[in-house]
Amino acid sequence: MHDKSGKGAADGSSAGGGTAAAAQNSSHLNGHSVSPNGFNPAITPAPPQQSDTRVPSPVPDPAAIIPRDQWGGKYEFLLSCIGYCVGLGNVWRFPYLCYRNGGGVFLIPYFIMLFVTGVPLFLMELSLGQYGSAGPIMVWKCCPLLKGIGIGMLCVSTLVCLYYNVIIAWTFYYLGSSFQSPLPWSCDAIANVAICANRTVGNSSSERPRTPTEIFWNEKVLGVVNSEGLHDPGPVRWPLALCLLAAWIIIFLCMLKGIRSSGKVVYVTATFPYFVLVVLIIRGATLEGSLQGVAFYLTPDWSRLANAQVWNDAASQIFYSLGIGVGGLLSMASYNKFDNNVIRDTIVITIGNCGTSFFAGFAIFSILGHMAWRKGVPVGEVADRGPGLAFVAYPEALALLPGSVFWSIMFFLMLFMLGVDTLFGNMEGITTAVLDEFPNLRRNTFHKSLFLGGLCFTFYLMGLLLVTDGGIYWFTLIDSFSTSFGLIIITLFMCIGISFFYGINQFCQDIIDMICHCPPWCSKVLIYFKACWVFCTPFLLLFILIYIFLEMYNTPLHYGSYVYPRWGKGLGVCMGATCCLQILIWAVVAISKETGSLQERFKKAIRPLNSWRVNNLNSAARSQEHVEPERVEAPYTVTLTDQDFTAMTWEMGSSA
Repeated sequence: MHDKSGKGAADGSSAGGGTAAAAQNSSHLNGHSVSPNGFNPAITPAPPQQSDTRVPSPVPDPAAIIPRDQWGGKYEFLLSCIGYCVGLGNVWRFPYLCYRNGGGVFLIPYFIMLFVTGVPLFLMELSLGQYGSAGPIMVWKCCPLLKGIGIGMLCVSTLVCLYYNVIIAWTFYYLGSSFQSPLPWSCDAIANVAICANRTVGNSSSERPRTPTEIFWNEKVLGVVNSEGLHDPGPVRWPLALCLLAAWIIIFLCMLKGIRSSGKVVYVTATFPYFVLVVLIIRGATLEGSLQGVAFYLTPDWSRLANAQVWNDAASQIFYSLGIGVGGLLSMASYNKFDNNVIRDTIVITIGNCGTSFFAGFAIFSILGHMAWRKGVPVGEVADRGPGLAFVAYPEALALLPGSVFWSIMFFLMLFMLGVDTLFGNMEGITTAVLDEFPNLRRNTFHKSLFLGGLCFTFYLMGLLLVTDGGIYWFTLIDSFSTSFGLIIITLFMCIGISFFYGINQFCQDIIDMICHCPPWCSKVLIYFKACWVFCTPFLLLFILIYIFLEMYNTPLHYGSYVYPRWGKGLGVCMGATCCLQILIWAVVAISKETGSLQERFKKAIRPLNSWRVNNLNSAARSQEHVEPERVEAPYTVTLTDQDFTAMTWEMGSSA
């Protein structure tokens, strides 16, 4: 049920509860005493003389306020966030990083980075979205100067959506191929008998002989052997193009009714991967050589802790896995009830996500250990990372198992579920931002469906470049730079902006206001988060940023034996720069549209709009009391005028 502010009332709340919440939410904002709805009933200043000639701001018409959707229950939100965070990176990236960076020792920097950067930033995004009831752009009414952060998040989301659904298209292709017996990439297939025989007898060539899975991946699926590089994409591979079209149609249908439809889908898509992982672990434990694979996965190498690369990998995996700074978390939290315990949700989701990553490693390396035992080679020779693990190494291992068709279907169905859930979150960030800017789309179901269909079709057309013969080169380029330094800069400014512009004390008070019946531990744990937001997290983000720039300068980008040309790497840098430069561009726009000296313009640009606190009203009576200027009901603008603050009593710090 929605009230006039678009925020659902708390279950079982009454008018008296709303009054109590109003009293509790009174706080200080940038040195000014402000009630949470921007209206101070205790202090009603006499209208200035010029107000006689000013048209009074009307009381909002309840029929004109378009309500936002809300999650059907708290489990829908939790499962959606877990599905968004638990993605392909948990399966194909974390296990590889773990064994490459010292085995079990990698868990030490991983969990340090989790609790110092991951959890605080995760809580910041969820709290912003839930308190403001707005998407990545509209939420920056709390500090209009930083609207560019929201625009930058959308740029990152666009790049991620562009290439992420291509992975789902690959998964579709493999899933369809898995219904053949024998599997087309196994040695039992007639086309591969000669290849496997040559590998068994030996090859006089100095190069390592290619496996059937590598041939299937590079020639049958990608067609990369027909391309020379970025400059030679070649024709579209229509089987993959049809798989990509099917993937976007599924995303469109699942998101057609917003969170009302996607919130139901996640009951299946978010839980099924766990079932498959448990089954794969049980099956892997019964295989010969599985303990060798697990030992390879976990054997500690304590000397690796002195390597900066290990700490950087731990931090990058936290960002990659939790989906911080992309806007999906912020958007999904905006559909929560105002009094949802955001701290509890943060702890549950982040610990659950990282535990899943560690858990998935056992499923991966137990079966890879069996493959290494069958081949008589070390586990390190069969382990791979990224698409190479999901579409080459692991399918080859599954092909060696009895009942390989069944295990292959289960594995690629799990990858499909993981990919779809993550894409839901990224798409939700884009659609929520647009619907916030054009709220009439929420009212007109046909226009909303038309917009979503147009968005998915546009992504499909753009994604056709990635399913050409040379598409994997473009895929690797976007994957490498879309969530690189640009994402770190966006989260760094988000952390600094909330801590020092909006006010860290005010932000902590906002969180306490949301948790109406805040347990004692919630208030105490906020002290830790405050220290992270002000000092620890920005410091570590700067460390990661510097390391990324050094690595990017010294390390060439390559896919297989192909080394990217300088112009290709420069194009990737431009992608990342486009995302983070939005912060500077929109900050300049915000300041230039204000009046007064530069210092006065800056102060106005960091002052929250009245409507920032109106979004949180969970009482219809309080919504009627509030007098809202017409300007903030329009699509969000960074321009502030004196009229924007007529409904709010500002007390200067000098007179406080």
